[in-house]
Formats: sequence, structure tokens, C-alpha cells
Amino acid sequence: MQVIKVYPAGFAANSYIVSGNGKTCAVIDCAQPKVLAKCKELGLQPECVLLTHGHYDHVGGCAAFENEGVPIMCGKDEKDLIFSEGYMRLCGGVPRFTIAKTFSDGEEFSAAGINFKVIATPGHTAGGVTYLAENALFTGDTLFCRSVGRTDLPTGSGSQLTRSVKKLYALKGDYMVFCGHEEDTTLEAERRGNYFIREDNA
Repeated sequence: MQVIKVYPAGFAANSYIVSGNGKTCAVIDCAQPKVLAKCKELGLQPECVLLTHGHYDHVGGCAAFENEGVPIMCGKDEKDLIFSEGYMRLCGGVPRFTIAKTFSDGEEFSAAGINFKVIATPGHTAGGVTYLAENALFTGDTLFCRSVGRTDLPTGSGSQLTRSVKKLYALKGDYMVFCGHEEDTTLEAERRGNYFIREDNA
């Protein structure tokens, strides 16, 4: 699996272009329209955009993909929140788009030659999800390198976030962790060194 990380220009989330076949790709958290330009530069045809959650800094490029016929997908409990009053108060300037498909916890699907599994990880938002793909976890704003997501924004919950991070820690083995902000890490490094939610007391 090839993972191309697209850093934002200004404040926005990291976006990830992933491909298992070198021809098509899935985009995880399309923060800005430039992500579409990057797909074209790489010669990869997007099959879908997968959102970990719907905050404005993660979805700013979705309309550009939808205009190209690429479906936007997210967790089932996040769909109705994306353009809700609470989210729009954070930033109302995101171009509108529609959600073509939603996922339930534990659902598996294939895209761009990659098998994905959806892990419901509420806490940062009520409908947040993590995508497991091969040896990688795309955690959005649930788990960061030596940190975790905020819970003081609309639909956030500290107790839910703790349970969600514990759920990730409980996965067997180690995984690369591709986060919504800042740098990558590994699951084992966070089990051992994340002092916000520790493995032994999460």
C-alpha cells in the first residue's frame, strides 16, 4: 500500500492519498482542493473520499472531488452533523457536498486495491471513525503522536474519547498511525508513551 501524505497550506488537517494498485486511490480526510490536484499529478484516479469526521479543517476539498463524480463517505453517526449548526459555527465557509455512503462500526470494504475496516472512535466528535488498512490506522483527530483529540467542540466527549483510544490500543500487534494533524507515529509508541491516555489506565 502506498501512502502519500498531503500537508495543508495554512490551518487544515493532513490528507492522505492511498493506493494498493498504483492506478486508483482513496483519499482520507480531504482537507483542501489541492488534494485533487495532487491525485492528478500522481496519475491516480480517486475512487472515494473517506472522512474520519466532518470538521471544516478535514472536509474543505470534498466539493472539488464531488464535482468530479467521486463519492464522499463517512461514519453513519457523522453524516447529519457535518453541516449542523454546531459544526457551522466553527467555520461556515466550507463548500457544500453530499455524503454518498455511510459506514457502521466493524464494516469492511475495498477501494483502490486496499481492504479497509471501519472502527467507530467517537469522542472528538460523536460520529468519528478510524480506518484500518493493512498495517496502518488513519485516526483523524482521535489519536495523535503523544496526544489525543480535543473534546470541547460540538458533540465531543472525554469519556467516549478515552474508550475509543483504549479500543485502538487493544488491537493486536503494531500499526503505523497516520494522524489528522502533526506527524505520524505507531500504535505501540502511543501505548507506551502517550501520557494523555495511558494503556494501563485508559
